Amino acid sequence: MTTEVRVPTLGESVTEATVATWFKKPGDSVNADEMLCELETDKVTVEVPSPAAGTLGEIVAAEGDTVGVDALLATLTEANGAAAAPAAPSAGKPAAPAPAAASSGDDSAPVPVMVPALGESVSEAPVSSWFKKVGDTVAQDEMLCELETDKVSVEVPAPAAGVLTEIMAAEGATVQASSQLGVIASGAAGAAAAPAAAPAPAAAATGSKDVANAPSAEKAMAEAGISADQVTGSGRDGRIMKEDVAAAVAAAKAAPAAAPAQAPAQVRGPVTADDAAREERVKMTRLRQTIAKRLKDSQNTAAMLTTYNEVDMTEVMALRNEYKDLFLKKHGVKLGFMSFFTKACCHALKEVPEVNAEIDGTDIVYKNYVHMGIAAGTPTGLVVPVIRDADAMSFATIEKAIAEKGARARDGKLSMAEMQGGTFTISNGGVYGSLMSSPILNPPQSGILGMHKIQDRPMAVGGKVEIRPMMYLALSYDHRIVDGKGAVTFLVRVKEALEDPRRLLMDL
Repeated sequence: MTTEVRVPTLGESVTEATVATWFKKPGDSVNADEMLCELETDKVTVEVPSPAAGTLGEIVAAEGDTVGVDALLATLTEANGAAAAPAAPSAGKPAAPAPAAASSGDDSAPVPVMVPALGESVSEAPVSSWFKKVGDTVAQDEMLCELETDKVSVEVPAPAAGVLTEIMAAEGATVQASSQLGVIASGAAGAAAAPAAAPAPAAAATGSKDVANAPSAEKAMAEAGISADQVTGSGRDGRIMKEDVAAAVAAAKAAPAAAPAQAPAQVRGPVTADDAAREERVKMTRLRQTIAKRLKDSQNTAAMLTTYNEVDMTEVMALRNEYKDLFLKKHGVKLGFMSFFTKACCHALKEVPEVNAEIDGTDIVYKNYVHMGIAAGTPTGLVVPVIRDADAMSFATIEKAIAEKGARARDGKLSMAEMQGGTFTISNGGVYGSLMSSPILNPPQSGILGMHKIQDRPMAVGGKVEIRPMMYLALSYDHRIVDGKGAVTFLVRVKEALEDPRRLLMDL
């Protein structure tokens, strides 16, 4: 008996969601109420349980697809109809996951190690490190290797206990989403497979295969004058098909045309042999490459301008000192300055909504919510986790969210979803001692606030000179959509709210 798995009710006024992650693949056995996949809406994450016990058949909505309420996600063959299960992988899906289905009923079957979900719009990732080598015994869920995407590192756990018998993607290789990384021989087969598995990496490195390629593919390669090493096979077990050869030939033809586009890349000046011997060359990480590209794209696309002001931090510091102990005791988190700045920005964005908007073609999209990006420096580079619906949060909730996101950022545990969808960004260079800077926009956002070091300076107050804790503020904005008047007004409203925090309570 075939059962349909459909999108559940998503909540009031929510009509669609994105398929974030599938926890099961076609052919897997599932129990009733076991989680099959996870959907992501603008507000919450929704888990979809299995309506019955059985075998997962066809996955209709793949990861990254947008689906409506009650849309069909997949089909399920219930336990009393298990005979239909073996056909599931053929329903327009890759055959590679088939061994995993066998493993559910045979503890000694080979289990494929697959690339996990990499995140929305991420289709490939380089293999940065293997923690295990061929022949090693592994426990279920033990980390096998690590992939590096544009934003985050993704750890790949062992899907079963056994022996790692084959590594199909060596360190440095770039793998596609849902491709195979290796093979684990589980149970009794693991011990027998381990000694024979040692040559596997060498075979993988040379591109040799123990499966026959399609005859039409062999003929096409001969006609094109290319070898099997230059073609990535999409057939079962890496078998090369005719269309794979056509794709390789097309890619080779496109490569020379793409070369001129790379010409503007920065070229080094002349270096003496003595200097070269004392240099160290390190390949840029994917994260650093992405940071460089996005920041340059921002400068090339937006009409970026920066306006400055300064704020007297006396009142905020006095309020914080007065309530910080009570705040920590009640909420379990320290009261910092970021919650004050976040609140002040949310307040100002209501009055100047174009700073919280973005350009989409010839349209301006105004956001009636604030997803606040908080720029954070990490050992691997700058990331911007997003605090969703910050405008509806209390001081304590904001501080907790910032502390949690910051810790995850430093540990490299942020997911792609946690760094997407921001509408405005705050960058605090003051923690590093910066006195004045011009932050670069985080596209497609139209505004970013730069905070700086708090420094005592002599100020004229009521006709007298007083020493006050002052901070320079910088607002970089996209002049295509934000006029000078709006930018200055925004910064003045932030200044007013911080110099008299009571205005935040009264929405003034």
